[in-house]
Amino acid sequence: MQWPLQIIYFSLFTSLYTSLAQQLPRESMEWRRSYGRAPKMIHLEANFVQFKEELLPKDGNRALLTFPFLHIYWTDCCDTEMYKASVKDDMLRWQSTLRLHGSVDWLIVVVESEAKKKNKTNILPRTSIVDKIRNDFCNKQSDRCVVLSDPLKESSRSQDSWSAFLTKLRTLLLMSFTKNLGRFEDDMRTLREKRTEPGWSFCDYFMVQEELAFVFEMLQQFEDALVQYDELDALFTQYVLNFGAGDGANWLGSFCTPVKRWSGLLLRRPIDMEKRELIQRGEASLLDLRSYLFSRQCTLLIFLQRPWEVTQRALELLHNCVQELRLLEVYVVQGALDCWVFLSCLEVLHRIEGCCDRAQLEANCSHTVGLWTYATEKLKSLGYLCGLVAEKVPTSEDLNRTVDLLAGLGEERPETVNSLQSPYKKLNEALSSVEAFEKHYLELSHAAMEMYRAIGRMRSARLIGKSLAEFYMKKGDPERAEGFLDDSLRSYVAEGWSLQVTHTRKQMAECQKLLQQTEDYLQTSALLAGDANLTVEERKHFCQEILTFASQPPAPSGEHTNTLMAAFAQLRQMQFSPPGAVVHVGAALQLELRVRCLMPVAMQVEQLAATLHFSLEQGGARGRAGSAQRRAGHGPQGQGDGVVLFPQGSPLAGAGMGASLLPALELYEMQDRSPSDSSLTSTGVVCKNMHLLLRRHDSSASLDTPTAGALPAAVAVDDGAQMLRARDITLQPGDNSILFTAPTGEPGSYTLRQLCGSVGRVQFVQSHIYPVVQYEVYSQEPQLTIEPLSDNLLAGIPQKVTFTIATGHYSVKKGDALQLSNTDSMPILHSSCCSATVLSKRMGESALSIQSSEKVTSISLPPTPPYHTLEFQLEVLCHIPPTPFKPDIERLTNGEVRHRPKNHSHADSGMINIDQKVSIDCPWSIYSTLIALTFYVPFKARHSILSAGKRKYIQVCLQNVSDTNFHLADPVLTERQPTVSMELLSLNVKTQQPVCSQQSVFCLWEMRWAKPLPLCLHCAFSASFAPVSFQLDRVSVSIRKTQKTLFFFFFPLKAEISPPSGDQHCRTGALCGLEVSITRQAEPSETEGEEEESTEIEGLRTTKLMYEVVDNSSNWAVCGKSSGVVSMPVAASATHRVQMEVMPLFAGHLPFPNIKVFKYLPHNAVPAIQPDTDSCLENDTISLLDKGLDDQGDTASIRSRGSVHSVGSGEQQRGLPMPRLEPFSPGQVFYWSQGRQVLVLPVTDDHVMEVNVT
Repeated sequence: MQWPLQIIYFSLFTSLYTSLAQQLPRESMEWRRSYGRAPKMIHLEANFVQFKEELLPKDGNRALLTFPFLHIYWTDCCDTEMYKASVKDDMLRWQSTLRLHGSVDWLIVVVESEAKKKNKTNILPRTSIVDKIRNDFCNKQSDRCVVLSDPLKESSRSQDSWSAFLTKLRTLLLMSFTKNLGRFEDDMRTLREKRTEPGWSFCDYFMVQEELAFVFEMLQQFEDALVQYDELDALFTQYVLNFGAGDGANWLGSFCTPVKRWSGLLLRRPIDMEKRELIQRGEASLLDLRSYLFSRQCTLLIFLQRPWEVTQRALELLHNCVQELRLLEVYVVQGALDCWVFLSCLEVLHRIEGCCDRAQLEANCSHTVGLWTYATEKLKSLGYLCGLVAEKVPTSEDLNRTVDLLAGLGEERPETVNSLQSPYKKLNEALSSVEAFEKHYLELSHAAMEMYRAIGRMRSARLIGKSLAEFYMKKGDPERAEGFLDDSLRSYVAEGWSLQVTHTRKQMAECQKLLQQTEDYLQTSALLAGDANLTVEERKHFCQEILTFASQPPAPSGEHTNTLMAAFAQLRQMQFSPPGAVVHVGAALQLELRVRCLMPVAMQVEQLAATLHFSLEQGGARGRAGSAQRRAGHGPQGQGDGVVLFPQGSPLAGAGMGASLLPALELYEMQDRSPSDSSLTSTGVVCKNMHLLLRRHDSSASLDTPTAGALPAAVAVDDGAQMLRARDITLQPGDNSILFTAPTGEPGSYTLRQLCGSVGRVQFVQSHIYPVVQYEVYSQEPQLTIEPLSDNLLAGIPQKVTFTIATGHYSVKKGDALQLSNTDSMPILHSSCCSATVLSKRMGESALSIQSSEKVTSISLPPTPPYHTLEFQLEVLCHIPPTPFKPDIERLTNGEVRHRPKNHSHADSGMINIDQKVSIDCPWSIYSTLIALTFYVPFKARHSILSAGKRKYIQVCLQNVSDTNFHLADPVLTERQPTVSMELLSLNVKTQQPVCSQQSVFCLWEMRWAKPLPLCLHCAFSASFAPVSFQLDRVSVSIRKTQKTLFFFFFPLKAEISPPSGDQHCRTGALCGLEVSITRQAEPSETEGEEEESTEIEGLRTTKLMYEVVDNSSNWAVCGKSSGVVSMPVAASATHRVQMEVMPLFAGHLPFPNIKVFKYLPHNAVPAIQPDTDSCLENDTISLLDKGLDDQGDTASIRSRGSVHSVGSGEQQRGLPMPRLEPFSPGQVFYWSQGRQVLVLPVTDDHVMEVNVT
């Protein structure tokens, strides 16, 4: 609804009214407001009223809806005389009237007509009428006078004049409206600030601010209009809250009057004038004010196309109104507020359905489902109040209450009289009969449930289902109520709502009792009897129900009624004695079970039995015992002392409210051990209840809910199975301790599967026990193990080893003995004071009798009972062989060197190991036991040949690679030749010295000879050693090492550096000559000749050598080629000289550059030794050589003593086989120039130093 702006005209031509009223709002205007608010485009619509003095605003009256924003005076006078005689006086009176009433917004429109101009007598007037009017009335406001030329004609001049007039009119009208609107807002703020003064009325202020909202709505500014109503809503709500806090306003008394009508919201009218008049007169009740205010908000929200916000605000309004009535202590007839809420919910839903199509409603049902649910609750409340839910017919009191409630609704509104589904008709019909009420209630309930399920709010859907269950129970229909209660109970149990579970179970127990579901009722009663949320009296009542049924005579079939143990008692812990839970056959094993009885009174249990599952595991007995110990005391819930704790809150420990419907994981440790030595081969984890975890949850009933019914036959206790039993037990409320004696007659694994307690006809069954509780009964075979006392057994010194005999089921008798086979490499040392220890609860020692012969050592064992451990220690000595162990074949047939296996030496220290095998005959077995002992050689020996001119030395390095410190004494080096050809002079001063762990000792001998010697000598090194903790004279063990020694060098190598010609000394930066002389000392032997590759050209046999000159200290720069290949004749005293140029880089005594010589082998030659890492690097460096070098020299160059084949970097030919380099053995090359130095002088000193002295 719109109120146009008021314009008062004076002497308006009737012919212009229609056109002016239609064309004025066609074009939009930019509306700029104060306080920095954003400009908006609006359309102005005006209402033209003839001028009357009564219409002018009086003092203090600023009503916007009736306020004249602009006054227009129309005249078509074109005669000067007539203007002076009448028109001017009339204008003066008009303006004086406007000034009297404070109106300053006016406009004078002069309408010119060509027809009237033709009839004028004065053809040439000095001034026109327009000029006179402007001079008389518009001296300072010339724009207040507008000329309108022939507005009724279609000429262009008339159209331009009309358009200019409309623009001027819109501008003046908008300016006047903005100015007066600002004044109105200021007055409204002033009025609101006076709200704390006595006599202030909210209703008066409501009408003022609503008038501002009407103006915004007229301008189609619906958002601004909605803000005004929201401010009124917030202001009123704040006053109500203050009233509840004790700070009440006087004007709130008018809203505290008793509610007489509760017809609900009215949203089908733009403005409910009836309630607006009540507010204006101050006679509206709280519901009237709220209803009118929300109806206006609803209208504006629909204009803004926000219908879903209407539903949200409506739900908040309905809940707030209920609370506000309580805060203001307004008297409301019982049930009247339910009627008002029910009608309001349906009215809002019908209003939304009227502005949205069906697809939009289905897509946005999440916004409307709250109203459906609220309406359902209120209708249910009205049904209980009017006696429409009980099994009996309504009483006269109920009928009178129904009549009173319907009377407060009043007559149906005209807007809904013709509607068959109006809220008014639905409420009347629902309260008219029991059948009609049930129909409407079920219709609303199912509609709300479907909406909740569609949007995924299953909790809310189940809550409505529970309400339906209560409705059916009131109606005496427990069968239909059971499904809804079961669904709600599952949801509460899964989510852990303790109080809701308790309340729902009470309803379920009542339903099951009416349906005579005995087993389910007993299960539910047991859960309620142990529920701490109930009072003691209620718990005793349900416990008595169980005892009453249990005391009845048994059924003819003799079957018991099975229920869950979790509702009756909780498992707390189980303790084994002995704690390891591993005993041998026939041993005593006790289990102490602690349970917490949940019943409120003492319960007499006829029998408490635990079912045992027996399994005979495969594998060694020691493996089974170890795994059982871990499961019994070191599992996820074990304490390490044989105690198994049961987790609280799980289905196995009790019916906890937060327990999950899924069964707990039953994890079991699995181990596989080798049958031969019981070593662990693999381990893993197995889930034994996978079939319960992976099944469909929807189709399986929860064990924690009473609807699971009786336990299936698969969990019934079998009396014939092995069981733990305890009879005639009284379980007191709280913790109780029960002692069981476990059967240990057969070897194997025993697992507790079920727990059953019998009370009369009722059996409480724990179908699964978790964590897995097991104990093991084993029958162990006798076992013999030999283990060293230290980490490593060292060869060459006595070592102690421990013999451990686990007797198992065998009883060691007097006369039983162990027969050990003797070997020459590892004799057994024994003494007369050797004793054996029998390990049991009380340890004891017995003397051992050891008899040794050439082949067998016999050890007599003391008598030992079964399942005991016998231990004793012996000393063994492993002799070190003269030559350390090597693989049989060091070189394969194809020339490749075979690498030693990794297990040949100790992984950490590099010690050589020696495996010794001992064969033992045991009295309990007809077969011999073969046991391997690994000894490690504590030393490594290597030698080197040292030369000083013609003098030769042999140095032996002895390295202690063990973790033990030794004394070393009497190192001796002897020659192992048929005839003595040389003298070995010892240069070792100390005859005894310590050798710490990972340290080395060096021994030195000088070789002296009088006659020519062979190229190779065989020498033997020996020394005595003993640990530091032993006396050397008590334990003396020899180390022997035989080595083939090459001591005669083949190639003496000399180098000479000569200064440049004409100079006596070398100088830095000057080229000097370097001459390298390589001489073959003697012809090679047959074995060495096979290792060298030689070529024969014209009867002269030669070998090739590779030389290289390098300077690692960067003292010399080698100019030209620094390496090359020479052909060396195979003849004694054959010499080659190589000359090159070097340049010293520094002055001083510089050492000679390093000169290296290698064997140069073709690509098809077999290397004499396997190259190590360094030689590999050298091969990479010499990869520049190619086969083409073999063919570069001719016979003449070979015969020449100075012939050289140098290697250049650019001579490599890719794709061809590459030659190889092989270093000489130690002592084959002697460097005469090693350690020599040459004097290098600096260049002439031309440096000048400038010194400034001040």
